[in-house]
Amino acid sequence: MLKEVESFTSEFLEFSKGKPVRVISHLDTDGITSAAILTKVLQRLDAPFSVRIVKSLDEEIVKQELARQPNEVILFSDLASGSMDYLSKASEKVFVLDHHEIDASSVPENVCIVNPHLTDDFESNNCSGAGLCYLFAKEVSAKNKDLAKLAIIGMIGDRHETNISKINQGVINDCEELDIKKGLVMYPATRPLKRTLEYSTSPYIPGVTGNGDGAIALLRDSDIPFDKTLLDLNKEEMSRLITGVMIRRTDDEKTGDIIGNLYILKFFNTQEDVREISTLINACSRLGYYDVAIPYCLQNEKAKERALEIYTDYKQELVAGLRVAEKMDKIRGKKFVILNAQDKIKDAIIGTICSMLSSSPSYEEGTVLIGMAYNEDKIKVSARIAGHEGRNLKELMEKTIVEFKSDNPDSVAEVGGHEKAAGCMIEVSKEEIFLEKLKKNLEVEVVRV
Repeated sequence: MLKEVESFTSEFLEFSKGKPVRVISHLDTDGITSAAILTKVLQRLDAPFSVRIVKSLDEEIVKQELARQPNEVILFSDLASGSMDYLSKASEKVFVLDHHEIDASSVPENVCIVNPHLTDDFESNNCSGAGLCYLFAKEVSAKNKDLAKLAIIGMIGDRHETNISKINQGVINDCEELDIKKGLVMYPATRPLKRTLEYSTSPYIPGVTGNGDGAIALLRDSDIPFDKTLLDLNKEEMSRLITGVMIRRTDDEKTGDIIGNLYILKFFNTQEDVREISTLINACSRLGYYDVAIPYCLQNEKAKERALEIYTDYKQELVAGLRVAEKMDKIRGKKFVILNAQDKIKDAIIGTICSMLSSSPSYEEGTVLIGMAYNEDKIKVSARIAGHEGRNLKELMEKTIVEFKSDNPDSVAEVGGHEKAAGCMIEVSKEEIFLEKLKKNLEVEVVRV
């Protein structure tokens, strides 16, 4: 894939000479770090540019952006692989750095794209959007090697650390300010354990997550001081803590999943847990503070102050949302659960809530969790999978939306995501119709698998 990046970079630099660049990226951690990498690259090139962050890429947004041609060069990051039909209508060449699933036959001649799915060896080349943007940045100039830390944050944010590809390992090797330590996979590893345990969502710990008294009890039972951090623990203390967590997750057959690598990065001149950095960035962007998230990635001190305030509010919102999700009535079937939160949980965090629950021992491997929450006259639908094995969520959502739109041709429903995390937006007025289609496909998928 490095040859494809080289060719892409050469074509982009030639095509963009003397023109302003329009960067369009996704709002999750991977998309924000992608945008931050491209921002720094364009600043160093002294090139005029602007950035737009979007929740999803629908036809209307693509039309808006293509209307800016030929005065601007359009560069998509961490999205657009599913929008080739729209991009084929561009009057000039469009550039895309994305890692989401794509149909190779759908790429029009006017789109210059790098995507691991278009290579002969996807497993070796698999990486996040930020990883692709970093490879592009390094190809532009070796001086951009310092941006590897942003690619690491994007990688962790997109959960690529569970299966490190050859490309991802290369990015890790480039990051001189990264330390990796084996231990209990919980964040932040750099904060007092009492708070870390109370706000732990991955892993989810029954009786501890969202429960300060439960966190204190776990530490007391494990004979560990409350103010110690994960990084402070010696081997014996780490072993006792892992045992204490396993005891509280007795129904979980996948106890090995809670042990893994802790990624510690020098950020703002202090040692920080990459998972916490990723979550903080996600909190800012999900709540609409893109103007805080990107400067934070670029280590702006003023942005850091505001980001920490937003993050505190976000964590409290997540814990409250988790409590609502645990108590609410759910639509249950074989290997699937639908949480139709309506207006009880914010649409900005419904996907995160589903991710949190997917790590709970309450759900067996392969269970599909679907979260639904109102966003004005729309419903945000987020799909997650419990564990590491199961059906392809993007295919499931695409199949559902195709059938849904065949009966509702006036619908503007759009699908995004990938195999392990996907979602869509539908109209509130069509809630019941969509639910019936979704339940039908969930049941059919179970039979097929």
